[in-house]
Amino acid sequence: MKNVEGKVAFITGGASGAGFGMARAFTKMGMKVVIADLRQDSLDRAMTQFGNTHDVHAIRLDVTDREAFVRAADEAEKVFGKVHIVCNNAGINLFVPVEECTYNDWDWVMGVNFGGVVNGVQTFVPRIRKHGEGGHIVNTASMAAFLPSTAAVIYTASKFAVRGFTEALRFSLYPYNIGVSVFCPGLINSRIYESEKIRPQRFASPANTAKSQKTMDILPEIHKAGMEPEEAGEKVLAGIRRNDLYIFSHGEFKDELREIFDEAIDSLPDEEAPAARLAFEKSRRDGLKKAREEAKKIG
Repeated sequence: MKNVEGKVAFITGGASGAGFGMARAFTKMGMKVVIADLRQDSLDRAMTQFGNTHDVHAIRLDVTDREAFVRAADEAEKVFGKVHIVCNNAGINLFVPVEECTYNDWDWVMGVNFGGVVNGVQTFVPRIRKHGEGGHIVNTASMAAFLPSTAAVIYTASKFAVRGFTEALRFSLYPYNIGVSVFCPGLINSRIYESEKIRPQRFASPANTAKSQKTMDILPEIHKAGMEPEEAGEKVLAGIRRNDLYIFSHGEFKDELREIFDEAIDSLPDEEAPAARLAFEKSRRDGLKKAREEAKKIG
């Protein structure tokens, strides 16, 4: 979507961090933006920073609440009209050894980080298809979608899930002129270290909240060294306009990614496959290659 001026964007987790940066970058290009966030204090702070503009609208939203998502989409359309760009960006983190995690921990982190993305796609894709003007979906993963962390296993699992879902989604939506990208940032100057402040009571895990908070307490200083949100937002906008599948904001991971993929390739068996299996895989590859080429033409 090269021409974004006048288009409408809906951003979850839009009141702080990368989501706020996206909103800043988008409005500078003449877009109208809905920022959706669970925390009212964050929404109030963000709207103060935007000042007296009529191009930003705030909605309080729990991305795990599907009915609330529908209401938020209805409100967005009522305020600004058709939504073209959806950034499923809301996310949380948890630092607890996986062997000590509870089902509540799993359900909370997966529900927000992956379920929130699913809910955004399920809510908005039919609306974008219906208005027929095309659009773009950005799902926020993380470099953790490629680089696993033993300190945050559930977070890692959720981000791998977002990446896989998004890659498949891209090849499903191109016939409707909808581009799809996965955003994989590194360290950003954000408030994700405040995740435990918004954990719902139904997912309570008091002992693990206390454990995770020990790590969270040291993160504010670390995150100050992170990329400023607006710079990350500008890179997301550039990725949308180029219709990139992968939007990487940080360049310092190149060698590490190369090592991972080299290890995977080196681990493949060095043996000849039966002709029938090769024929099946060729058919699959040809179909995917065509989808890849068609998806690149979006926008």
